[in-house]
Amino acid sequence: MWRTLASAVAGLLVLFVGSLAFNAASGQSRWPGPLDYVRVHPWVVLLILIPISLIGVWQVPRRDRAQDRLAPPAYRLPPRNTNFTGRDATLREVRQCLTSRNGVAMVAVQGLGGVGKTQLAIEYAYRYLSKYRFVAFVGAEDSDLVASHFVSLAGQLGLTEVSSDQAIPRVYGKLLDHRPWLIIFDNGEKPGTLTHALPSGGLASNGHVIVTTRVSGWSGRAGVIDLDVFTRQESVKLLVRRVPGMTEAVADRIAEQLGDLPLALEQAAGYMGYNHTAPEEYLTLLTSRLEEMIARGELTDRPEAEEVVVASLWSLSVERLNTDQPQAVRLLELCALLAPEPIPLDLFTGSPETLNGAAADALVWDTTVGALAGLGLARRENASLVLHRLVQAAIRAPMPDEVRTDARVQLCRALLAAVPHDIHGDPDARPRWQELLPHVIAVTKDDPPAECAAETAVLLRLASEFLIQIGDCSVALPLCERALAIDESIEGRDAEAGFDLITLAQIHKDLNAPETARPLAERALRLHESCLPADSPAIATDLATLARLLCILGEHRAAQPLAERALQIDETAYGPDDPFVSFDLIALANVHVDLGDYATAAPLISRALQIREARYAPDHLYIGYVLLFKARVVHRLNDPSAADLARRGAQILHTRLGKTHPKTVDAFALVNGLR
Repeated sequence: MWRTLASAVAGLLVLFVGSLAFNAASGQSRWPGPLDYVRVHPWVVLLILIPISLIGVWQVPRRDRAQDRLAPPAYRLPPRNTNFTGRDATLREVRQCLTSRNGVAMVAVQGLGGVGKTQLAIEYAYRYLSKYRFVAFVGAEDSDLVASHFVSLAGQLGLTEVSSDQAIPRVYGKLLDHRPWLIIFDNGEKPGTLTHALPSGGLASNGHVIVTTRVSGWSGRAGVIDLDVFTRQESVKLLVRRVPGMTEAVADRIAEQLGDLPLALEQAAGYMGYNHTAPEEYLTLLTSRLEEMIARGELTDRPEAEEVVVASLWSLSVERLNTDQPQAVRLLELCALLAPEPIPLDLFTGSPETLNGAAADALVWDTTVGALAGLGLARRENASLVLHRLVQAAIRAPMPDEVRTDARVQLCRALLAAVPHDIHGDPDARPRWQELLPHVIAVTKDDPPAECAAETAVLLRLASEFLIQIGDCSVALPLCERALAIDESIEGRDAEAGFDLITLAQIHKDLNAPETARPLAERALRLHESCLPADSPAIATDLATLARLLCILGEHRAAQPLAERALQIDETAYGPDDPFVSFDLIALANVHVDLGDYATAAPLISRALQIREARYAPDHLYIGYVLLFKARVVHRLNDPSAADLARRGAQILHTRLGKTHPKTVDAFALVNGLR
């Protein structure tokens, strides 16, 4: 501003002098426009312009001096990342933590590899550069080389002929003349490995230390700041700014695939920039070939010494584990094949043979899990382990086929032992399945090894049954179709194929395709009658399902004896109050409703409701369904309780399925109709 003002004033002075010369030469008695004021009052104008000009001339050098002030001496501080994104709150937190203490203040920034710890420290150094008189950046990944860095650092501070064992104390002594100072120790290990290099006692004062590390355990020595992945908003902002043609919608999907890991996002932007790949095409490649894509891309704003791709980011940590705790590497490989969701640790403790007995010993198991958390490869929660999806991809990529196959076999067996099989009768089945379903889907998504083909088929069918229970039949359908294909390919699996068929029939019924469901149920019944005893509960399930399908198709008379036979088999097998009996009661009640016999149907439904209320939680879906069914029937009998029954049922569906689910919408439509 002052530079512009000084230029303007100088111009006016020139104009003023020129105007006087013009006046003297031309003898004009009047000048055009505002210049006539200069002619009439020349000395007033001159007295105004001179002080303004002096102020401008005085301010310009001050500003130039401020701009040209030399930056503080810096030792090996990398260039600033011109694409640094977000992290403003974290940078303020680092600053506050460092300035809130007297003497030497130390902060450890810890987090997953690739989360941006080094870039945060570098950005902090540049953002607050004017606050320091000396800044140093020391690579600390090899603690044995730190002393040699201090020898070089001593030379930059003017200390000559300093040996490696004298360098550290002499550097800190010299820094007394350069207070305040900042030293960044990048990629440090445990505090013990850097004790010799960290300032202590009277070595130095009024200095700041930042340690970036993947390793936990710094809280006793420094303030700890846990650096997490980007927020989705930060991820989208980086991609949209870096990649031409990137929309926020596509950026959001790419960020989801990359788990918002900053290094991966930069790598993706570098790949698209170098190859001129359209964002939509990159997303397709990323979705289908994640393990290959994390090995490709360039970080254009990093010096060559810092170049690293996500695929190799954790290789040194894995190598160390392989030497020190091979059982931890085995755990890591198993977790890499599971979903990027919390992994219950009892999945392994319930099947100790999965880890060759490591999970059987409490102390060995604790240190095995702790090794992954301690090296920043996983986050340990109360009873689970969480791996970032790109850590999993990086571990999977180099995994030999035989190791991957063995891991899948072990995981299939461990999951089959962990999931509830009695999805309808076990009151705790739902929360356990919600916890394990993502991992079941992850392990069974590819064609199974021959050693666990049968287990894979059972897992797929059980997952389908659970998804039917929560009303997600569109997801259940392909899983159950795969289960059937696997069982049909294995000799001697007729009974299991029958279970797949009847489950598939139930899915098509719920998808309003009874014509497709009927032949599946009929085939299931034929298979089971050919290989199971006549009083098998599996046959009862087939009969009840087929009866309901016949009712939907209008064949009510044919459906009634099937439903009655199913009820008789289950009552004999399980007793009169078993949840399976409630399904048969509902099937038989449906037959009577379709025949118009509401008086016979009502007590059957009431009995089914009583059984379920005794076995399930009050807000279980099965109770909601029975309440709605009963409301429809008793309304036909002019029972005033129908509206209250429907309201209770609709509320359960709203809680369990959500407001917009079609079944919830139908339930509230019934409530409004009954009003």
